[in-house]
Amino acid sequence: MDEALLRSLTPGVLAVLVRRGADFAAAEDAVQDALVEAVRVWPRDEPRDPKGWLVTVAWRRFLDATRADAARRRREDLVEEEPAAAGPVTGFDDTLQLYFLCAHPSLTPSSAVALTLRAVGGLTTRQIARAYLVPEATMAQRISRAKRTVSGVRLDRHGDVSTVLRVLYLVFNEGYSGDVDLVAEAIRLTRQLAAQVDHPEVAGLLALMLLHHARRPARTAPDGSLVPLAQQDRRRWDTRAIAEGVGILQPALARDRLGEFQAQAAIAALHADAPTAEETDWVQIVEWYDELARLTDSPVVRLNRAVAVGEADGPRAGLAALAALDDTVPRHTAVAAYLHERDGDLERAARLYAEAALKAPDLAERDHLTRQAARLNNRGGR
Repeated sequence: MDEALLRSLTPGVLAVLVRRGADFAAAEDAVQDALVEAVRVWPRDEPRDPKGWLVTVAWRRFLDATRADAARRRREDLVEEEPAAAGPVTGFDDTLQLYFLCAHPSLTPSSAVALTLRAVGGLTTRQIARAYLVPEATMAQRISRAKRTVSGVRLDRHGDVSTVLRVLYLVFNEGYSGDVDLVAEAIRLTRQLAAQVDHPEVAGLLALMLLHHARRPARTAPDGSLVPLAQQDRRRWDTRAIAEGVGILQPALARDRLGEFQAQAAIAALHADAPTAEETDWVQIVEWYDELARLTDSPVVRLNRAVAVGEADGPRAGLAALAALDDTVPRHTAVAAYLHERDGDLERAARLYAEAALKAPDLAERDHLTRQAARLNNRGGR
């Protein structure tokens, strides 16, 4: 049994049922029944048209489960007039419509991510729960609420691409916890979206993911500790992923419809292009951060810009840029520590590193900042 084939077909089959008028929760139950039947039947009799087979079985299961309802009888009449399962079911746009449904603005970001992984990614509730490090029952409730929310939403028009991209970006940023690599899953889903949507920001997001993911092997030391970008062994970067990311980004930028993901990818490409940290083109990176700040007006972007200014024009220029920002922005204290260290104020930098460690969002970052404080304290003889 080809589990990868079943997983790839599931979103399209689900979308066909929803497009025909089935509510989301009932449609998913029917598709799951069809998948169970496929596992039982296909090893001895695999169909010529696997997706058409799944659509036929799932639709029949849906009708069986709702036959007593008059509305469902009307849908039976509709399917008799248009028996979609009689031949191959291409459904090129079906999965695309699921993206928009799962990124519906009525959903919270966490619910939209969970529903996308469930409906489009084909992950089980247990896999998603493990990836998020929450109990399976908690994730089941979250997904169930999300399905109820979108059950009455009609798939009669395309939604907002930017909302879909933001959901995929959230999936990417979840990291590598659990038994499902959410970064790899986000790249897979974004590739799928890019194959269906000709939009420079979709290409920009895919390029950004590939360029960041290319540095993954060098981001941690053998003991699991974080390795800052400047100290990473660039020989461990995935050059094929970098080349692919740059190759996707350049045509997108040439279309002159700049968006935030393209700008972020351009910054990542400049980092990837530098043979050493010292050869990084920080002046151009600052220019891209200026574009990104204009597009988003994000305090996090302005924080990262302060770091880039500190590299391009010196730490005091970076500290001046930092002084204009709200000190409650996440990682503000860590950036201040780094810039003060670059400026030679080791005592103040050590104190700020220790303060930043207390605010760190995860254990790995906390340990890294604690080590930076200890390193400077040891250099100062304290």
